[in-house]
Amino acid sequence: MNASACTLESDSAMDIAPAGRPAPRRLSLRLRVSLVLTALAAAFVLTGAGLWIRDARVAIAEEITAANRVATQWLTVSAQGTAAGDPAWTETRLIAHLNAVGRIRAHQLEARGADGKLLYQSPPSAYKAGRNAPGWFFDWLKPELPALNLQAGTLSLSLLPDASRSVLDLWDDLTAAATRALLALAGLFLGCWFAIDRALKPLGTVMAALDRAGEGNFDTRLPVDGPRELAHLAEAFNSMTLRLERAVAENVRLSQEQALARTVTERLEADRKAIARELHDELGQSITAVAALAGAIVQRSADAPAIRQSAEVIRDVTSRMQGDVRALLTRLRPPRSGPQETLDDAVRSYLAAWSQRHSDIELSTELFAGPSPLPDEVTLTALRIVQESCTNIVRHALASKSRIRLLREGDTLTVEVSDNGRGIMPAPGQAGFGLAGMRERVAELGGSLDISSPSAGGTRIRARLPITQPAAPADDASAPSTETAAS
Repeated sequence: MNASACTLESDSAMDIAPAGRPAPRRLSLRLRVSLVLTALAAAFVLTGAGLWIRDARVAIAEEITAANRVATQWLTVSAQGTAAGDPAWTETRLIAHLNAVGRIRAHQLEARGADGKLLYQSPPSAYKAGRNAPGWFFDWLKPELPALNLQAGTLSLSLLPDASRSVLDLWDDLTAAATRALLALAGLFLGCWFAIDRALKPLGTVMAALDRAGEGNFDTRLPVDGPRELAHLAEAFNSMTLRLERAVAENVRLSQEQALARTVTERLEADRKAIARELHDELGQSITAVAALAGAIVQRSADAPAIRQSAEVIRDVTSRMQGDVRALLTRLRPPRSGPQETLDDAVRSYLAAWSQRHSDIELSTELFAGPSPLPDEVTLTALRIVQESCTNIVRHALASKSRIRLLREGDTLTVEVSDNGRGIMPAPGQAGFGLAGMRERVAELGGSLDISSPSAGGTRIRARLPITQPAAPADDASAPSTETAAS
């Protein structure tokens, strides 16, 4: 993974919109943070500049007002002397005096004769001569002071406030401060840019680790040194990958166990089929032959009562053996799945034979597995649970009543077998092979098995099996037939 793939920059990267069109470019995190910090600093600078200009405007007004008062007093005294006819303040001497004084601070002075002709105008200021602040800036900051008009004999004197030099000073100071502020803001932006880039550089390692974890490499770990926030992030990531690694290992173990259980189940079913074939082909035929021979002896020993009686005993024993073999084949053969026989049919057929052999146990059934075929493994597991439960009722429960219930609800099949016997009483530290086999079969399908003794007595076995795949037609060619097992 190259470094460009790890960076958080998205200035040149394009996000893909949900509709497949390129999304607008997004600013990178460091650029946004740098801009925000610089904007905040700029806001402070502008606020300070606004306060400074306000104070400067007040100072300019005060300065012009103070100079205006002094100039007004001096010019009033001079005008009064001239108006009173004082020989020391003739109009000619007043003009000469004005020429000698020159420019009055922050003011412009004009003297006009009785005909309105301009006789005197104060010279322009030599301070920053030839330069002026921008007109809009001057109009914004100049103080609004009225002009002073005095009559000195036939002369008309006009004293006009002039704040151009003070405003120019403020303009020069402001432009210099603005230049320094811009340089400072640029330095702040660059400093934030590089500082955040350096602080976020370890996130490249985090992104690479996330990519590796996304590819299934949960052994990836991040160093926990560095800033506290990144250390916390690294610790959380390491904890997450450790849990994922353990979960994957546990899933692998469970998968192996399920595969082993599946293999064992398939092997057991194969062994059941083989045993069923052997019982049918070998033992069944042998028992049939012995029964035929015993029948022949009975027919031919009419004059030998002892031999005839022994032959009849042999024939009765072989008949019972044929029944036992037929029952074993019923238990050993796998259920047929397909349009010809459903789970309800298979269970009903088995229970009919079981009830004939154990007529002393009252049997009630509720078979609602449905008319549609179930997956072979679900059908086989359900039938084996019923068979094993019925065997336990006969062997251990000492029950007089039993109840078999099948119920299909959506994608779940419930198998329930209950009796009114003495309840389940496992020996300490032991578990029956039949119950263990039930649990293995149910666990292989991802279902649940509950074995309990209700308060009213007896035992209840309830299994919930998920129906996760459609039924597939089964090949019953190898299934042994029970109709001819003892024929």
